Amino acid sequence: MRSSIELAPESVFPFLGSADQNLRELEQLLDADIHVRGNSVTLTGKAADVALAERVIEQLVALTGRNRVVTPEAVRHTVSMLTEGSSESPAEVLSLDILSRRGKTIRPKTLNQKRYVDAIDANTIVFGIGPAGTGKTYLAMAKAVQALQTKQVNRIILTRPAVEAGERLGFLPGTLNEKIDPYLRPLYDALHDMMDPEAIPKLMAAGVIEVAPLAYMRGRTLNDSFIILDEAQNTTAEQMKMFLTRLGFGSKIVVTGDVTQVDLPNGARSGLRAASEILTEIEDIHFATLTSSDVVRHRLVSDIVDAYERAEAERVTQVGPHYPGNRAQRRAASRGDRR
Repeated sequence: MRSSIELAPESVFPFLGSADQNLRELEQLLDADIHVRGNSVTLTGKAADVALAERVIEQLVALTGRNRVVTPEAVRHTVSMLTEGSSESPAEVLSLDILSRRGKTIRPKTLNQKRYVDAIDANTIVFGIGPAGTGKTYLAMAKAVQALQTKQVNRIILTRPAVEAGERLGFLPGTLNEKIDPYLRPLYDALHDMMDPEAIPKLMAAGVIEVAPLAYMRGRTLNDSFIILDEAQNTTAEQMKMFLTRLGFGSKIVVTGDVTQVDLPNGARSGLRAASEILTEIEDIHFATLTSSDVVRHRLVSDIVDAYERAEAERVTQVGPHYPGNRAQRRAASRGDRR
């Protein structure tokens, strides 16, 4: 089959990308042959391959029409969404702005990320579960800052269970806050990406933004707040229950974590895993799942996540279910085998 598409002259360069990098990405990802001459794109190949290529090009051109920069990453995500048969328009997904600051715009880059962001808007409690690099914490932070700026909430509360830091607090210099601060640093880094750094200390001093270990949440009722619990796989079931019951009027909670990266000692059960089994039928609580296809860091990160998942599945098949279920236990079991 052969098909031709005429592009508007002003769309040709944004579509092709700098040094034709978008065109090269399309040639790698699509089975249809693509030839560009002037502002005419000619597609040849099997009918299904040509049809897919037409839809991809249509969506990429639509992105340029929305004044969006089309990158090889956008090309990959567009092809992925259309290959999976999504009914949603990739151009709409990739042009949804959450937050803008100093020329940098934060927006979802995959379909699952958009569904996650939409779920945060639609529900009081949202769990974002997925591997590293899928944007689950970063997008939640962006929604929190957006909610504060639009006066939907009066404050932002960011918290993490200080499991790893707790094991080494006595070896670190300074006060308790100074010891815990390095463990909370990723949350500060995300804040600095989204707000003026000069404003953050003032907002923290005024209590508008609070960054604290999970233990500091006990006994509180959090009203009119956007609350994010990060690294939730390292909560116990009791800690998770304690945290979720802090919810007050006018507040929203987002819980993020990766159930494959548990650091709890002594075989304690992950509160995130327990919550995903106990709370699934409750209205206004949503569980959003992100996968390696939603990784938005370097392309290799997605490949690394997949490789580790395959290795773990093979290991479980070989050694059976008697191996412990978190990393500390697996290391201990592995040492025992070597002996």
